[in-house]
Amino acid sequence: MTADHRRPTGPADPIMRTYTEPEVASLLEELRDRGRKFGLIWPALATDQVVDGRVLVRFGVAPASTVLNLLAILRHYGKVEAPCDS
Repeated sequence: MTADHRRPTGPADPIMRTYTEPEVASLLEELRDRGRKFGLIWPALATDQVVDGRVLVRFGVAPASTVLNLLAILRHYGKVEAPCDS
């Protein structure tokens, strides 16, 4: 992933046009797995549609940049703190 964990990725960031639906689906699966360790559960998390070259996710019809930003946070805290026991 090329997103810089120090700054959020915006929905209009040019890099967002490079992500395909299969890539975003893979990121969603990673988000689901990493989030579960912290007690975050998204049962209906999936890709939704492509609008203006950007993949949207079924997450309140959020842009895929939201997934990148959440993953950056979870990756950071997964290294820093021990996750909650399941």
